[in-house]
Amino acid sequence: MATFLYKLGRTAFRRRRLVALLWVALLALAGVGAATAPAATSSSFSIPGTEAQRAFDLLEERFPGAGADGATARVVFKAPDGQKMTDPANKARVQDVVGDLKSGSDQIASVTDPYTAQAVSRDGGTAYVSVAYKVNAMELTDDTREALKKAGHDAQGKGLTVEIGGDALQTMPETGAGEIVGVVIAGIVLVITFGSLVAAGLPLLTAIIGVGIGVSTITALANVLDLGSTTSTLAMMIGLAVGIDYALFIVSRYRAELAEGREREEAAGRAAGTAGSAVVFAGLTVVIALVGLAVVNIPMLTKMGFAAAGTVVIAVLIALTLIPALLGFAGDRVVGRKQRKGAAVALEKDGGKPNMGTRWARFVIRRPVMVLLAGVLGLGVIALPAASLEMGLPDDGVKPVSATERRAYDLLSDGFGPGFNGPLMVVVDGDKAAADAAAKKIKGLDGVVAVTPPTPNKAGDTAMITVIPKDRPASVETENLVHDIRDATGDEVLVSGATAMNIDFSQKMNDALLPYLALVVGLAFLLLTVVFRSVLVPLKAALGFLLSVVAALGAVVAVFQWGWLGSLFGVEQTGPIMSMMPIFMVGVVFGLAMDYEVFLVTRMREAYVHGARPGEAIVTGFRHGARVVTAAAVIMMAVFSGFIGSGEQMVKMIGFGLAVAVLFDAFVVRMAVVPAVLALLGHKAWWLPKWLDRVLPNVDVEGEGLAKPAGPADSGEPERELVKA
Repeated sequence: MATFLYKLGRTAFRRRRLVALLWVALLALAGVGAATAPAATSSSFSIPGTEAQRAFDLLEERFPGAGADGATARVVFKAPDGQKMTDPANKARVQDVVGDLKSGSDQIASVTDPYTAQAVSRDGGTAYVSVAYKVNAMELTDDTREALKKAGHDAQGKGLTVEIGGDALQTMPETGAGEIVGVVIAGIVLVITFGSLVAAGLPLLTAIIGVGIGVSTITALANVLDLGSTTSTLAMMIGLAVGIDYALFIVSRYRAELAEGREREEAAGRAAGTAGSAVVFAGLTVVIALVGLAVVNIPMLTKMGFAAAGTVVIAVLIALTLIPALLGFAGDRVVGRKQRKGAAVALEKDGGKPNMGTRWARFVIRRPVMVLLAGVLGLGVIALPAASLEMGLPDDGVKPVSATERRAYDLLSDGFGPGFNGPLMVVVDGDKAAADAAAKKIKGLDGVVAVTPPTPNKAGDTAMITVIPKDRPASVETENLVHDIRDATGDEVLVSGATAMNIDFSQKMNDALLPYLALVVGLAFLLLTVVFRSVLVPLKAALGFLLSVVAALGAVVAVFQWGWLGSLFGVEQTGPIMSMMPIFMVGVVFGLAMDYEVFLVTRMREAYVHGARPGEAIVTGFRHGARVVTAAAVIMMAVFSGFIGSGEQMVKMIGFGLAVAVLFDAFVVRMAVVPAVLALLGHKAWWLPKWLDRVLPNVDVEGEGLAKPAGPADSGEPERELVKA
């Protein structure tokens, strides 16, 4: 592999104008496709194999249109103190709003009058108007949303408290200042690392090009593949982080090759052949982790994983081709001004002061047991809150108090009870007698506030029953109620609705976690065994990952569920952790963790196969790789942290979880636990059974097959043969 990538890097360097033109053309093509494609819609959410999904499908079949995925809104009214919503003046204002809404947009399917739909609270202080739309939230026009807001604003101006809930006000996630700050921090770190604006700019430029191609392609194909409006968020987050990191490693190795006196084209080829090999395998681990999300069998999650994996593939291809091409354009400006003037810093072998990576590696080698215990125990303590993990899907109740959706949620809870925001939809596959019997059983269960009379379909073979729980939707009591209804009724009674879907979704995530973990870790273990020609190194890498991801989950629980330091991260309302968070973090963090493992340990492996003793190999790996891996981790943390500023709770939680996971994995596991374990293992770390050594292919990640050519290849001479070292 190293030989092929070496040739690819040199070819891209020589044909830099053609390579750059091809990538710019791809970016333009993807941009045109995104600009001309229909607007993205909300992807249809389904959970195959669950009771809630079967109920929804039966509802679609027997009650055509009842399960439509059009947007909804609730305009909630609160009367001033001492008044009621049934007072004539307040009633007239509400009915004015109903009239305004009905005539406000041709996208509206129906508007209910609260005084005929029994949508007034018992104390008369609260009422709500339900609005149903013909299209989903992403397809609503700005005029439709403005009409909804104006109707509420006009009523509020007349003395009523008016808030609007539902998904009708939902819009496409926007890139906020946080993401931009993350990119700026990444640029500053690159400048400090390289001491050259040109060298720092290359990773940023290529990462933005890669993300631009990936996200534009996702946007262009969103309607065709039903990708949904949020699919590109993960692709942007992962693509930007790995795009910068992969380019960083190629540029860093190129500068190292130049420092050893090689010609520019030869240095570009060797950078692609050595660091590029590590990039390929690091990218493969990320792709395996993302594509492996398909085993969960949640279409939305599968599409997000495949879309993000595609962006990672683009980042790898750009690092192997566009980076060498741009290095050709950059010339000597890719190194700092001091180096260009010939004032090179003294190397350690010439008596210079050891760098920080060397000093840290020597410290770990001298005290491996102490460092290992400190790292493992420290992360173990942080992981403790993960034992109290409660999972669910976010609703309007976890939005900040400043959001009208959250205030509408609270008004409904106060006026109608906590369970009103999460009604259960029970579908009875039977006649009226069966439906009445089911309703009677449900009324007798604890935790039920109200049960509506069964609503049969035209054929009389199916009925719908609405059940209002006593407790809030995300509570354990409501989850128990769902299970009680299912246990107390027969197979012909199915429980659905948003609350039941959330419960089934969480259960499906729990059931899929271990199979997914086994698949991803197993495949990556095989891949790393091929890369490192060792059994214990991949095993240590996998165990270290498990430690860091559990610690990261503990931090997420402490902040988002317990509220510790919540104000620091903009968490205004605590609640259950998003159901997909554990399995999502396992997938994404595993891929990113293996990035640092590959980049750092391949340098150690390279030194070891060239005759260095185990301790010397560790020091060599840190001497050459610690500074770059540190910069890469800080950059990735900055990019992920930028998403913490998002107004969406899900995006905020993902950004925080990934940022803290990178912190733990890069600086505790890879920088402390890994060298400590390798120091304790010694030569045994690189042991591989002879029979396995014969079976495994030799991918030559260390570049042993690269020989030093005698001169530049663009002088008209035929390209020299590459021979085994």
